[in-house]
Amino acid sequence: MRPLAFAARSLRREFRHAELATLAMALVLAVAAMAAVATLAARVERALVASAAELIGGDLALGSPRALPTGLAEEAQRRGLAINHLAQFPSVLFANERSQLCEVRASDAAFPLRGALSVRGADGVERDAHAPPPGSIYADHAALVALGVAVGANVQLGGRELAVAGEIAKAPDSGNPFRIAPRVLMNLGDAEAGGLLGAGSRAGHRLLLAGDSDAIAAFAAWAKPNLPAGARITTVQDAQQNLRNAFERGEGFLRLAALLAALLSGVAIALGAQRFARRKSEEVALLRCLGARRGEILAALLLELALLAVPACLAGLALGLGLQQLVFELASGLLPGAPPELPWGPPLAALLVGVAVLFGFALPPLLRLRDVEPLRVFRHDLVARVRRFDVLYLLPVAVGALLVLVGAGSARLAGTLGIGFAAVALATLVLGLALLWCVRRVSTRLRGALRFGLANLPRRRALTLLQTGALALSLTALAVLGVIGPSLLERWRADLPPDTPNWFAINLQPEQEASLRERLQAMDASNVNLLPLASGKLVAINGHAPVAAEKGDRRAGDFIEGEVRASWSDTLPEANRLVQGRWFDAATRRPAISVEQVWVELFDLKLGDTLTLRFGDREIAAEVTSIRKVEWDSFRANFFLMLDPATGAELPHSMVASFHLAGDGAAPLAALSRDFPNLSLIDLNAVLDRIRDIIGRVTSAASWVLGFSLVAGMLVLLAALAATADERRFEAALLRTLGAHGRQLAIAVLAEFVALGLLAGGIAVAAAAALGNALAAGVFKLEGYTPPLGQLALLVAAAAALVAFAGWAGTRRIARTSPMAVLRRA
Repeated sequence: MRPLAFAARSLRREFRHAELATLAMALVLAVAAMAAVATLAARVERALVASAAELIGGDLALGSPRALPTGLAEEAQRRGLAINHLAQFPSVLFANERSQLCEVRASDAAFPLRGALSVRGADGVERDAHAPPPGSIYADHAALVALGVAVGANVQLGGRELAVAGEIAKAPDSGNPFRIAPRVLMNLGDAEAGGLLGAGSRAGHRLLLAGDSDAIAAFAAWAKPNLPAGARITTVQDAQQNLRNAFERGEGFLRLAALLAALLSGVAIALGAQRFARRKSEEVALLRCLGARRGEILAALLLELALLAVPACLAGLALGLGLQQLVFELASGLLPGAPPELPWGPPLAALLVGVAVLFGFALPPLLRLRDVEPLRVFRHDLVARVRRFDVLYLLPVAVGALLVLVGAGSARLAGTLGIGFAAVALATLVLGLALLWCVRRVSTRLRGALRFGLANLPRRRALTLLQTGALALSLTALAVLGVIGPSLLERWRADLPPDTPNWFAINLQPEQEASLRERLQAMDASNVNLLPLASGKLVAINGHAPVAAEKGDRRAGDFIEGEVRASWSDTLPEANRLVQGRWFDAATRRPAISVEQVWVELFDLKLGDTLTLRFGDREIAAEVTSIRKVEWDSFRANFFLMLDPATGAELPHSMVASFHLAGDGAAPLAALSRDFPNLSLIDLNAVLDRIRDIIGRVTSAASWVLGFSLVAGMLVLLAALAATADERRFEAALLRTLGAHGRQLAIAVLAEFVALGLLAGGIAVAAAAALGNALAAGVFKLEGYTPPLGQLALLVAAAAALVAFAGWAGTRRIARTSPMAVLRRA
């Protein structure tokens, strides 16, 4: 016996049957889903890094409140890196007896090293540019409107008269989209000559670097221990932190869809392999009679599986890469810059995962064929139970667990799915045994076909539990994909309603609050929220001064070394939820404070702890009386620290406002800036547009992958229903020989499958609702999510109808087959 030749001939012959077609289709879907999502996620991550480099204007930035040592720039040049010197400070622009606070950036001619600076000239044409030449500036449109000047006019900055050489259309933002004022770009030499960077100035100094990624990483490692006090490194990974939550959440949706597709495909493979192995038993027995050795039979079976795996995996890989390319083309505007190259690591990993899924789920039933006895040629009822191979049935469990752990990308998502599907399997076993117990007692009181149909369930107990488990798992996955997934995406979309605040106003004085409210009302602003703001310093926690170097998290060090901002309110602000403790009331007699969960995690705080804060010349020791969870995605004025109103009212403070203004608000906001010269406006529209774009495009991408998963789920349903097709065909033929009518057969099958569908559907609905809540709260951080119970309830009826229809359709085919032909083949 030549195993390879025999495997090739056998594969061509066997592919006409449904089992191998199911195996091949399931494998194609598993590889396609995993390859599409893994490759797309890797390319988006690369695009995110490239976009972050363009955002800060370089591959690495060194920042300091004082001029950086020249040795840093010299070392960068020695390593072959391009450098750009920058300084950034607030200043006031004057023209036409008007003034406008601006965020000024002074740069040498190298700016930007990454990304593009586009300016609009007097002719209205956009051109790429570098830093302005000496004696000129580039300014934002908002600054020009506020001053009533156009390109070509002269303005005063720092006591010098400078020409407006262009209007900024696009520019890197140093990683900070929350600008407090319109941008102005000037020449670094002009700033130095005007004394704007001298001692006592409020300028922040930056050194931007660009070059090979290895050289950048090596320089960063060298620079960290050589930075002066107060200096810090900004990497491209830090630059888009405000958008990272959106990307991580979107990637989680994609991974969830791909994982379910792969797991469902694995279940379909296992069911198809079980049926394939059962039908191959007679052929293996015949080969044993003809002298084939067990090793040769095993080699032939494995080669047949490998010959099936190679083209199926390659087809799945091609389909997955094509899908991700289509999604990436559709999302070409998601991030600026050229599309990143196709990485080959993720698709090759998906290929290996596909092979692991096939062999992991298909090997156990196929390896048992190795010990089929030759006597089975004459006795079809002879079933061998080979105990040493029983342990192989742990292989699909191990492969499934590894697939979830690796494919999820996060322990939380892997744990949620693993626990959820394990609970489904356990519930199926317990409720299935209970159902069989009830049916065994109830069916004796029934008559005719209905009694026969229900009696089939306990008669084939193991197969009934297997079918119910496969149906429950597939229906759970289908419910998560078809009902829970879209509702989670819609809930995510609802996190940014149309009236989300898109403007912040800071530096407002308390006595101006009423006037500002009137002006905002006249401008038809909505979702207006004003809160006081006091800036202070964290002095001690429970009487001990915190040390930044002892904290592992960089954010904790920033809070210790920098300013902390606190607010207060009589009522719990919107977008805040109490986790522990109670809100302040009139009975509060001594200073109290509410902290957000991030501070609890960073500083290991609990109720009753004391925070000592210094505001100006006043020091306050406040007891932690509540812990809050803040929805930062609400873009409202939110704070980590909230003092009790009585304590806060005595502190020197300003006001901060957030509001939504529809349309182009340049003209009314410019008038607002003139009437409130101390007011600084922060434009959030660019950030909101980017996040909305991410949500929309990730939703579209997830829908494509959800389609893969839904097809995989339907494949599992068909494989589960086909698991007993041969046995049912023989039984139906025998009953017809004994005089049963087609109508009686249909009633028997309908009764059996309706019971299976109702049980599996009920388990799936409960599991999907629980998984939806767990995914929303633990994985995607969506507060206030409620599963669509009405849609899930319809799934029970739909499952029973679908399973019953499949059984009825199979019975109709059997009814048209000659009973004698079936009995002869048997």
